[in-house]
Amino acid sequence: MNKREFLKSMQGLILFFPAAGVLSALGVEVSAQETSAQPGSAAAYNPQDHLYGMGIEIDKCIGCNRCVEACKAENDVPQDDAHYRTWVERYVIKKDGEVAVVNISGSAAAAREGMPEDADILRTFFVPKLCNQCVNPPCVQVCPVGATFSTEDGVVLVDANRCIGCSYCIQACPYGARYMNPRTKTADKCTFCYHRVRQGLLPACVEVCPTQARVFGDLRSKASRLVRFARMNKIHVLKPALNTEPKVYYAQLDGEVR
Repeated sequence: MNKREFLKSMQGLILFFPAAGVLSALGVEVSAQETSAQPGSAAAYNPQDHLYGMGIEIDKCIGCNRCVEACKAENDVPQDDAHYRTWVERYVIKKDGEVAVVNISGSAAAAREGMPEDADILRTFFVPKLCNQCVNPPCVQVCPVGATFSTEDGVVLVDANRCIGCSYCIQACPYGARYMNPRTKTADKCTFCYHRVRQGLLPACVEVCPTQARVFGDLRSKASRLVRFARMNKIHVLKPALNTEPKVYYAQLDGEVR
């Protein structure tokens, strides 16, 4: 049976079964664009209907760095110790009140540097960090060519085709969340995995977190996990005095975290 004859034989089935179901039964993978429009899919997507944010529950983070590894793989981030879209910091509170902060997402040797002796440690915890996707982003304000911009659904992106590599946005970011991509020579940062979100998928870092320390959601949806997260926890943001209005929210955030 050739392809044309096969398709004719399937016409009757298509009348009674959804297209995606028939194709799946035949072993054919179907992407979100190829199925009928669903909320969050590319076909039905309207940015004005959404406002994305992320919640992070500090007490649940175990510092495993799976989020960092997934981010680098998903977004083709340089595989070195100098470039991250998201990273994890270890905060160590010493008995004398001093605070040591180390980025544990780099090499094991770098993560051990500056760590006090166990006998001097009062408590320790992990803090995942990333672009805060600000409502009032300083990086957008300083970009001279409009390469950095905010989408209608609340994500700050970089148009690599327009970016001239001036680094103004990197200097303006108060969270240290931007870097210069050594391959493209343009500014780079976390995008909430925008290419995944528009297809109704979770950001890679959220999907792989083994303790569900990261919660992603739509602030305009009452059914969103993020809205429930904000309602059930005392929420903090980083550097609130700057009035950037971050959309990365922390629960159980220690006052020592900056």
